[in-house]
Amino acid sequence: MPAEVPSGFNSKVLAAVQMMPRGGGYDGSDATKNLLQGACDMTGSEFQLDAERAKPSFCSGATYLVLLEALGRGSEALLPKLDQQDGDGVFGRWNSNGPGSAKLVADLGAGRNFTSWDEAEPGDFLKIWWTDQIGGRERGHLVVYLGHDGEHVRFWSSNQPGGYGTKSVPRRDCERVLFTRVTQPEKFANANQLPAVDPWLARMLREDFTWGEVASKCRVGE
Repeated sequence: MPAEVPSGFNSKVLAAVQMMPRGGGYDGSDATKNLLQGACDMTGSEFQLDAERAKPSFCSGATYLVLLEALGRGSEALLPKLDQQDGDGVFGRWNSNGPGSAKLVADLGAGRNFTSWDEAEPGDFLKIWWTDQIGGRERGHLVVYLGHDGEHVRFWSSNQPGGYGTKSVPRRDCERVLFTRVTQPEKFANANQLPAVDPWLARMLREDFTWGEVASKCRVGE
C-alpha cells in the first residue's frame, strides 16, 4: 500500500477520518439516514458535528461527515435534512446512486474526477461499483481511499456489517471505480447557489445509466 503523505485538502480528509468513531453497525435505511440531522447542527454561526450520534451508519453518510469535518464543518446549506431525497440539496446529491459525490464536486468546480489507480492519493473520495450496473440496479460503495497494491485496495467508510472503520478488498472485485479529489474546498461556500434539486441524480434511484453519461456529466478525466 502507498505510504506517501498527501498534501492539501486530502490531508484534512485523512485527519477527519482519524476523528471519526469506530464500529456502530451498518444500516442503509431511511431511519439511519435521518440520524445525520442529529449529528450536525448550527448554533448561530458555529457548526457542531458529533458522528457518535450517527450510529448505525452507512457509506455515503459516513463520508459526508468526513467531508464536513475536513471543510471545517461548513455552512447551513450543507446540513443534512430529515427525509432528504436523492438529488435534493447538497447531501441529497452526495447520497445519490451513481456518481453523486463526483457530480457535486464537478458542479461546484471544487475538484476533479478520474479513474486511474496510478493517480490516486490517500484522502481521495472513491466510488466503487461492484457490478457493471449504474443507477437503479447498481451495487456500490462510497469510501475514503487509503491506498492500494497490485491486488487489494484499502479504504475507510461505514462498511458492512461493522460500521465505521477501515477495510481492504481485492481490486478484482471492483468492476468500476471513480476517484474524486477536492482541490478547491472553498467552492463549497457556493453550494447554496446550486439548483434545489439535481434531476439527473434524482433519476439514479430508479433508472439505469451508461458510463458515457457519467463521464460527461462529471467531467471525468478533465
